[in-house]
Amino acid sequence: MPDLVPVKRALLSVSDKTGLVDFATALQTKYNVTLLSTGGTAKALRDGGLSVTDVSDVTGFPEMMDGRVKTLHPKVHGALLAVRDDPAHAAAMKEHGIEPIDLVVINLYPFEQTVAKPGVTFEEAIENIDIGGPSMIRSAAKNHAYVTVVTAPEQYEKVLGDLEKHGGSTCERHRRKLAQAAFARTHTYDGAIANYLAMQLETIDPKHGVSTSASERSEGPDAQPLPDTIELRLSKKHALRYGENPHQPAALYVENWRDSEEASVADAIQYHGKELSYINLLDADGALSCVKEFARPAACVVKHATPCGVAVGSNAADAFAKAYAGDPVAAFGGIVALNRPVDESAARVIIDGHKFLEVIVAPAYSPVALDVLKTRWKNVRLLEVGGLEPRDAAEVTLHKIVGGYLVQQRDEVGVVQDEWKSVGERAPTAVEMTDLKIAWLACKHVKSNAITIAKDAATVGIGGGQVDRVGAARIAIEKAGERAMGAVAASDAFFPFPDGPKLLIDAGVTAIVQPGGSVRDAETIALCDARGVALIFTGRRHFRH
Repeated sequence: MPDLVPVKRALLSVSDKTGLVDFATALQTKYNVTLLSTGGTAKALRDGGLSVTDVSDVTGFPEMMDGRVKTLHPKVHGALLAVRDDPAHAAAMKEHGIEPIDLVVINLYPFEQTVAKPGVTFEEAIENIDIGGPSMIRSAAKNHAYVTVVTAPEQYEKVLGDLEKHGGSTCERHRRKLAQAAFARTHTYDGAIANYLAMQLETIDPKHGVSTSASERSEGPDAQPLPDTIELRLSKKHALRYGENPHQPAALYVENWRDSEEASVADAIQYHGKELSYINLLDADGALSCVKEFARPAACVVKHATPCGVAVGSNAADAFAKAYAGDPVAAFGGIVALNRPVDESAARVIIDGHKFLEVIVAPAYSPVALDVLKTRWKNVRLLEVGGLEPRDAAEVTLHKIVGGYLVQQRDEVGVVQDEWKSVGERAPTAVEMTDLKIAWLACKHVKSNAITIAKDAATVGIGGGQVDRVGAARIAIEKAGERAMGAVAASDAFFPFPDGPKLLIDAGVTAIVQPGGSVRDAETIALCDARGVALIFTGRRHFRH
């Protein structure tokens, strides 16, 4: 394998034309490279004042079938795949008039971006599957001993640097590095297409051969909402300070093949503070997921992967103050998310007193709010995630176990009012019902077994991550203290015995919401009726492990 290979002919065919003309100009004017191109790329190069040979003039065939066929020809792939120092290959090239191509610049039809657009049709998605591009990339990458393959505008600068360093040639190590990136790109591209088609299969009615929406599909035991195959294609975005413990290296990886519009901490803008750690991101994601549940201004404080305070208020400042007050001891050193932009008023409430926060997540910050927060804390991480709508229906949750992954749809069900049933003699009051909804949504994000106690639109006691529901109730009651008087409570799953509800009622709780479904439900209902406590069954549980 030769180390240095001169670049004399280059084929350029790109969808993303960022930096293209400048790159091609350097190739032609500085290194006298002959440029071959197709369609819109050729036009862009000519508009940039460059001399270009159409690939159709090389192959002797015009572009046809709406551009589906233009580079699939021996004079292209022979020029890319020929082993230059193999006499038989050289003879074949001479016999068929094939001239070598030394550099290929390809980026593919924007399939991933196309299918991420709202309302994209299946036909539009199919037309954005590139065939010739991946074929040329793979041919060039296979033959990287002689061919340099470029698959992203970000690579242009280094390629030009390689050419300058070696007098118009590229070095073997750089070509191999680019070939690796090329095969990674085609793998990612093919995986995105496979995933998309798998999801489309899930929406086809086998009786009629037509697609149906997710809302029209059965939610019963025979439903198959997950594809048979999932391609995991992750790219390292950046290293993290450490993992769960300082001796564990960690990094953030993202699915850069899929352009999700949902707000996330993975794509957040960090305005201030130290590097993020594994736990920072895990807790920030949990807090953000919680506040997405609420239409009204809301705040959630998370500590060790579970909420310790959740509240809604009249504005961001009010919601934060109530959420932090839910458990100030636990909230110290926690992570907070808000579903409204942080203005100066909210910022001043956040910094008031002796609070300490690791991370603040919000849709946006006013310039004054940023100054206030930066001045108060040297190291607090300030993350801006943008608007919290829309939600990404393609998101799933994965949990790594030894030897595999557990995959499930996200728990997107919140308060389904039509399913809630008042099963006791007394129905909740309007105030109790408001607090029950908040307690229920908060409980959904607490580690199981989970009990939340809420009052005045805020949690005042949370017990989570326990191996028995009575233990969770005791912790929530202890956290709430006197605030449990006149409060409401939620349980993420049914009470198997009336002992948990009795503890809550003895502490002062006046209404309870839980899924129901225990063989001893009648005992719990009788207890609540005897004590004048309203009881709601939701029919759904929200375990969170």
